[in-house]
Amino acid sequence: MNMNEMAVLAREAFYSLSAESDERRNQALLRMADILEEDADVIFSANVEDLAAAKKEGLAVPLLQRLKFDEAKLAQVQAGLRSLASLPDPIGHTVFCHEITEGLKLYRVTCPIGVVGVIFESRPDALVQIASLTIKSGNAALLKGGREALRTNTALAGSVRRALEETGLPANAAQLMETREDVAAMLKEDRLVDLIIPRGSNAFVRYIMDNSRIPVLGHADGICHVYVDKDADLEKAWKVALDSKTQNLSVCNAAETLLVHAGIAEAFLPRFAEMLREKKVEIRGDERTRRLIACEPASASDWSTEYLDAILSIRVVDSLEQAVEHINFYGSHHTDCILTENEGAARYFMDRVDSAGVYLNVSTRFADGFVYGLGAEVGIATGKIHARGPMGLDGLTTYKYKLLGEGQTMGEMKSGLRQYTHRILPESCPL
Repeated sequence: MNMNEMAVLAREAFYSLSAESDERRNQALLRMADILEEDADVIFSANVEDLAAAKKEGLAVPLLQRLKFDEAKLAQVQAGLRSLASLPDPIGHTVFCHEITEGLKLYRVTCPIGVVGVIFESRPDALVQIASLTIKSGNAALLKGGREALRTNTALAGSVRRALEETGLPANAAQLMETREDVAAMLKEDRLVDLIIPRGSNAFVRYIMDNSRIPVLGHADGICHVYVDKDADLEKAWKVALDSKTQNLSVCNAAETLLVHAGIAEAFLPRFAEMLREKKVEIRGDERTRRLIACEPASASDWSTEYLDAILSIRVVDSLEQAVEHINFYGSHHTDCILTENEGAARYFMDRVDSAGVYLNVSTRFADGFVYGLGAEVGIATGKIHARGPMGLDGLTTYKYKLLGEGQTMGEMKSGLRQYTHRILPESCPL
């Protein structure tokens, strides 16, 4: 099947799924959780083959960890599906009701976006998370994972489609693309595909934007920072900074750069360096950092690198203002944290850091759709248009205007027979 045929089928599936009840869509999610367990042996076997091939090709250890789909990942995915099914319906929600003239009411009502193309990394659980979000929000999805996970993704996509079929929903609401050629062809389907969500490097997102007329919502690098302010609590700062970096090395919300105020650096860094070494994390520091701890020199490129590995770059700064300037210049506008007990410093940081997530005294690892209570996430959007931060159900909806009248005409308005009232009413759309 070529991409045009897949896109046509996705469009048809969207028209059908968008009109289904929330109950039916939830049934598909719950059935999906059960089917994944029924198909577990097939999925795990496919994943073993993917892992073996990836190891043979020399895939880095952190990326191998992301590729792994085992019992623990299955349990997480199932929990996510059941949590998502329990959330309120994101479509058909009345944002406002506006009476234009007597008896003529305008409703703004949430609705699905349509056909969404999502290109994501070699993390198989992402396929289920993305497909479940699009199903719950009434969208159809064209999915492309990393080639390293093709066998696993194929097995998972089969389970997803089976859940749709068994609950009477269109199976083509979730289709798997297998090659780069499929992606290239999808970029040309601007009459059938409504939105593309690429997850990856800034260069990759830019490539997608430059080669398609379809709107693109980029989910780019996660260059996350932790700033240790001069008024930080040391015990709290050591704990949070370590978790931000080491709890999971290969995820986009792991810290990649640590900024430390000069007034606390001597007290903070030696002990923190020991903690990092215990976790086998390589430290790359600027000249002032290297005066306090033994580490590799940081180059200019380190400040703008997403390692996704056991590497942390550290810079000593003279002020809160310098830390914020560094983050806004080098960061990817993903998630950044300040560690401080000073309310004024916290307010300054949170007001001026231009990121989707700004945190106070908490690990950057909390930047996650499931953690936020969104059920799951398509990804974390680092731009500012339409959706920002963990992109869950709301990010996969738009709205339409529904105007319900009783025979009113514009001629009556122009002649003065009717008058504009323009009143906001506390009503939900009945249709």
